[in-house]
This record gives sequence, C-alpha cells and structure tokens, in this order.
Amino acid sequence: MRIATWNVNSVNARLETVLAWFEQERPDVACLQEIKCVDDRFPIEAFERLGYNVAVHGQKAYNGVALLSKTPLEDVRKGLPGDDEDDQARYIEAVISGPAPIRVAGIYLPNGNPVDSAKFPYKLSWMSRLNAHVRGLLRLEEPLVVAGDYNVIPEDTDVFDPAAWAGDALFRPETRAAFRALKWLGLTDAYMAVDGTPHGYTFWDYQAGAWPRDRGIRIDHLLLSPQASDRLDRVEIFRDVRGWEKPSDHVPVTATLSERGASET
Repeated sequence: MRIATWNVNSVNARLETVLAWFEQERPDVACLQEIKCVDDRFPIEAFERLGYNVAVHGQKAYNGVALLSKTPLEDVRKGLPGDDEDDQARYIEAVISGPAPIRVAGIYLPNGNPVDSAKFPYKLSWMSRLNAHVRGLLRLEEPLVVAGDYNVIPEDTDVFDPAAWAGDALFRPETRAAFRALKWLGLTDAYMAVDGTPHGYTFWDYQAGAWPRDRGIRIDHLLLSPQASDRLDRVEIFRDVRGWEKPSDHVPVTATLSERGASET
C-alpha cells in the first residue's frame, strides 16, 4: 500500500497538475491539504474517474483537507476533537478498508505565524490536541498513519539556513518540542526511518528564487504507529513536481507499506 500526502495549495486552481501526478503515480491512499474549497466544490468526480473513494472536510477559500482511497473509507471523522469552537478544517481521519485495514489521518497543522499573535498559541494548542487524540488512537493497537503538512521543521538538517528560520513558528523550540512529544508517543517519522538524507525538502517558497536555488524546508511528514512502521519499505519525495507547470509550493511525499505482518494486526 502506498500512502501519499500533498499540500496542493488549492485543488481547483491546480487540478490539471494534481490529476497528472495521480495518473502517473496512482497511490492507493492520499491525504490532501489546503484544498481551499467547501465540500461541494471539491472535484470529486475527477478523482472518482481515477478509481478513488473521496472524503472531504472543506472550508471556503482557506485550509481544507481530503482523503482519497482506492478501497472504501470507513469510520470517517472530520475535525480534530478537543475544542468545539474550532471551526478550521484541518483534520480528517478514516479506516482504509481491505484485507489489511489501516487507519489514516490527514492533517494540516496551523502555521502559527506571526509568533506574537494569537496564531502561535493556537498552533501549540492544536498540537496538544493532536497529541491527546493520537494517544487514544495508539491504544487501539492498529496500523496508523498520521500524514500531512505539519508546518514543523524538525531539525537543522531539514532547512536550508537554520539561522534564517530561528524565529519562525515552524522552527521555534516550542514547536519542535511539541513535534518530538508527538513522536515520543511511539510514532516513527517515515522519511527518517528509511532514508534520512539531510535536506530532504518538501516545500520551496514561491518568492526569492527558492526553488531554483534549492532553498527549501522539510515540513510534510508521515508518522507511523509501530504496527504500520513494521511494514514500512520505502519513502519517496517527488521533488521534480515542484518544477511542473503551475505547481504547488509543496510536493507529494509517499510511504509504501508491505503486506508483511498485516495478518497479525
């Protein structure tokens, strides 16, 4: 099973590019972020023609997440629990059905900038809620993948210039500590587990020639429960997609899980 995550930065504005990648790579499951549309404006039929079942948690003009799967989606949850007043569409979760079911959560973690505004405490609070929810999911002892745009630069080797990002919400010590706390629940960073090559960037800004100068950051992650990490075979960052026509500023990342051990989960 190959699971993808991709912040598409407006699915309708970049639909041709997004569909071209899906037609080329055909992931089994995909978590999309920043779709920037309400549910009924998501191009469901276009993905259904490619063989996907679709669940959407959208929001007008901002945020928005979607889950796509070649097999039916079960036990769908929209929204991160823990704050009934939070109406931002940033979390979607479902069980991917099949011979070896797996629970997949797609997240679009808040950016948090500027750090001297209410956006940074919201980011940290959201991360705390995610920690609490994932802790509960891990108690189910089933394969789990939490994938998405985390808006977290975990280490110095995940950014082209650590000093330039020192005060940014994506790289602040509080943010990195919250990310470590999430992993310490028992989650594995898929990229670091099978590759870990420094500067495995997943995002390049549109400004200041970031892409041609390779001034990127790694902020799109797939975190796996022990039952999923035992099956992890491969991780790919599709950096070439950043150079396609009308690209997102993020690129797709995939993790491939084998069927080994599936009968025990």
